[in-house]
Amino acid sequence: MQLKRMFSTDDVKGTRGYLRTQKNYEIIRTVLYFAISIALFITGWVSTGSRENLLTIVAVLGCLPACKSLVEMFMYLRYKGCDERDAALIAAHTQGLTGLYDCVFTSYEKNFCIHHLTVCGNTICGYTADPKFEEQAFNKHIQAILKKDNYRETSVKIFNDLDKYVKRCEQLKELPTQPELTSGICQTLKSVSL
Repeated sequence: MQLKRMFSTDDVKGTRGYLRTQKNYEIIRTVLYFAISIALFITGWVSTGSRENLLTIVAVLGCLPACKSLVEMFMYLRYKGCDERDAALIAAHTQGLTGLYDCVFTSYEKNFCIHHLTVCGNTICGYTADPKFEEQAFNKHIQAILKKDNYRETSVKIFNDLDKYVKRCEQLKELPTQPELTSGICQTLKSVSL
């Protein structure tokens, strides 16, 4: 268990099994935050004999980050990551390509769970097991984000069929690699995903 991971996910975001393992860290952090607030409240009440003391104020203010953590915990609990069999098949076909596992993108209208994204230059393709995935809405959302970071000529395609996705990944291996562009787009995608 990594203590740092409870407070920063930058190093592990986009790795295989990220959503599944991050749930545990979110639960532990939320319980810890609420435990600190409750302990402060009880300490103040026991030491002064009244709820009206300075530690009560600190405990109430401590509920703010605890509640924020609770919301994040519920967000992680809502989504399942990439199935292990699917992840193994994807890994076999994406060797040499840059990929991100378990990405959840949130917009004002809808949340988009994508099990794997492959980025090759300005081409992004992804796989989701969600049969009701709204590709048009996702494309509009992600294109707007990429344009803000000056990635204007990007192509985005999300597949619901795993076989078609791995075939597309094999085709991406034939495209010229653009490491700087690929890295920049991946960094943008990681920064806006859960």
